[in-house]
Amino acid sequence: MTHETADALAPRVPAELARDVIALRRELHAHPELDLHLPRTQAAVLDRLAPLQERAGQDARTGGPALEVSTGRELSSVVVVLRGAKPLPAGTRRPVVLLRGDMDGLPVTELTGLDWAPPTPGTMHACGHDLHTAGLYGALAWLVERRDELTADVIGMFQPGEETDGGAARMIDEGLLEAAGPHPDAAYAIHVYAGKYPHGAVVSRAGAIQAGCDDLIVTVRGRGGHGSVPHLAQDPVPVAAEMVLALQSLVARQFDAFDPVVATVGHLSAGSAANIIPDTATLAITLRTFSADARERLVPAVRRMVDGIAAAHGMSAEVRADCAFPVTVNDGEKVDFARGVVEDLYGAEAWQELPEPEPGSEDFSEVLARVPGAYLLLGAVPPGVDPETAEGNHSPRAVFDDAVLPRAVEVLAELALRTPPVPEG
Repeated sequence: MTHETADALAPRVPAELARDVIALRRELHAHPELDLHLPRTQAAVLDRLAPLQERAGQDARTGGPALEVSTGRELSSVVVVLRGAKPLPAGTRRPVVLLRGDMDGLPVTELTGLDWAPPTPGTMHACGHDLHTAGLYGALAWLVERRDELTADVIGMFQPGEETDGGAARMIDEGLLEAAGPHPDAAYAIHVYAGKYPHGAVVSRAGAIQAGCDDLIVTVRGRGGHGSVPHLAQDPVPVAAEMVLALQSLVARQFDAFDPVVATVGHLSAGSAANIIPDTATLAITLRTFSADARERLVPAVRRMVDGIAAAHGMSAEVRADCAFPVTVNDGEKVDFARGVVEDLYGAEAWQELPEPEPGSEDFSEVLARVPGAYLLLGAVPPGVDPETAEGNHSPRAVFDDAVLPRAVEVLAELALRTPPVPEG
C-alpha cells in the first residue's frame, strides 16, 4: 500500500497527517495489549495528544485549554474534550458529539508476515482496533486545525476492554458522557473489516446493526462416584448433555423466526477419567439476540430450562453471567446524516446499506443505548483481494489495509464539523 493510495481515499486529509496516522497505526499494531489495562497503548495516544493540546491553545468560553485530556481511574482509557470555536447563531447551543476508538487487541498469534507484526506471539490486533485508535487520533488532530469551523464540542473516547471486559460501560460509569458538560447529542464509531465489504466502502443501517450478547457459564452439580455403579452417584454429564440439546429446542420453539436468536455451547467440560463420575459438569453458552425484547426473554428462559432439567434429575444448576452487551441499535436520523456526509464526500457508490444486522456484538451498544448515534463499518480489505474470500476479523491472518485510515479520519471529523447547533430550550 502507498500513501498515494491513502490520499486517494480521502484527498482532503493533509498528506502529513495521513502519514502520521498510518505510522501510529503500525506502531500500535506491533505492540498489542489486552483487556482493560493497556499502558503502552495509552502512553502512545497521550504522546500524540500532547502537541495537539499546545496547538489548540485556550478556549475563550471556559478560559481553560481548548483540548482537555483525562485518563481513566480503573482502566487505561483516555477521554479528550475538544471545544469548538465557531460562533453560534442566537438562540442555539453547542452540540456535543462523541467519537469512539477502541484500543485493545486479541489473544491471537499473528500469522500475516507483515513487517509491523508483533515480535512476540500471543497477542494481535486481529480486529482492527489499532486502526480505530489511529483514526480517532487523526480526526481530533484535523479538528484542532479546523477549530474555527467547529460548532460542536467533541468527546474523543479512547476505549480499552471492548473485546472482553465491557470497557464502554466502565467509561460511562467514570463520567464519559458528562466529560464535556452537557450530555452528548450524537455518538459515532467506525469499525474496520478485513473482509466481507469492499475496500473503502462505508456500510451501515438504521435500527439493530450488531447482536446483543450474553455469555453464561452453567455448572451442573451432582455427586461423583465410580463409573461402574452410576446408581450410587448423581451423574451430571448426561444432564449437561440434555441441556445442550434442549437449548436448541428452546431457540426453535419459543422464539419468532423473524426475530431470531442464536444459542451456541462453545465449551463443555466434565470429569478426569473414563471410570470416574465427576461432581460437576460445566457448559459455556453464548447467546445472540437482535432485539431488546428477545434478549429480555432469552436469558430467563435459559435459566429456567437448566434449572428445570437439573431439578428433574435431582440435581442443581448454577448460572453465572460471564459477559453481557445489549443490542447495538443505530438511530435512523443519525444514519441518514452519516450517509449524507459520506455520499457528499465520496459519491453514492461509497455508501452501502447493510440489509440485516451483523451477528457479532459490540459494546459501543452501551453508548448508543444512552445517546442517539450510528455505528459505521468500513471495508479495509487489501486492494486486489476478494472481500468474500479474504481472511476476516479475528483471524490470525487478517490483514487490514491502513490506506483506508484517511477516509476514517475524514468521516469522523466531518460528522463532528457538520453537526448543526442545537436550539435552546
